[in-house]
Amino acid sequence: MVYKVLIVDDHLMVREGLKLLVETSDKYSIIGEAQNGKEAITLTERLNPDVILMDLYMPIMSGLEAIKEIKRVKSNIPIVILTTYNEDKLMAEGIKAGAQGYLLKDTSLENLFQTMDSVIQGETTLQPEIEARIKKYESAGKIKPKVKLTQKELTILQAVSQGFTSKEIANDIGIAERTVKARLTSIYNKLGVDTRAEAVAVAINEGFIHI
Repeated sequence: MVYKVLIVDDHLMVREGLKLLVETSDKYSIIGEAQNGKEAITLTERLNPDVILMDLYMPIMSGLEAIKEIKRVKSNIPIVILTTYNEDKLMAEGIKAGAQGYLLKDTSLENLFQTMDSVIQGETTLQPEIEARIKKYESAGKIKPKVKLTQKELTILQAVSQGFTSKEIANDIGIAERTVKARLTSIYNKLGVDTRAEAVAVAINEGFIHI
């Protein structure tokens, strides 16, 4: 079986070079070339390739935008990012967008073919160093800055955890009810929640209050 390949890159020389390299294998045939993400979407719908080699930074529409749209319409088509950009953020965003592989343009031809073989079989294939960098980047992004609540916010939150209403809290600490509600809104924003119950649950988990 010969697999159909779509090349997406805004540089003609890159596309021509890739075409020559890829077609040294009897397993692959270049069926189309796109010079931006918008063309890639159009050709994908028309040609239905077996695998797409996608650059990232292109005019009109970027590779990341194209990947998201292609995956929305034709989620079964594997995409390998092939780029010069050696950045952790782009690697993570590319895989998150739906790409099954991320290669730098100085990769070996053997590695390119191995990656294409793997993604066509439904695997997500990353070189060990790229996979490690993506995991490190994603882990760093999960580290949230420490939330800081004022003493009055903590007092209100403690009262909320005990079941007091905004009016009861206002009367107890001597402020207007609307002020209590405003401070509750501030608490919700800081904790990233929408309700009293969620605020109490997060506050207990973070050790802000105790019941």
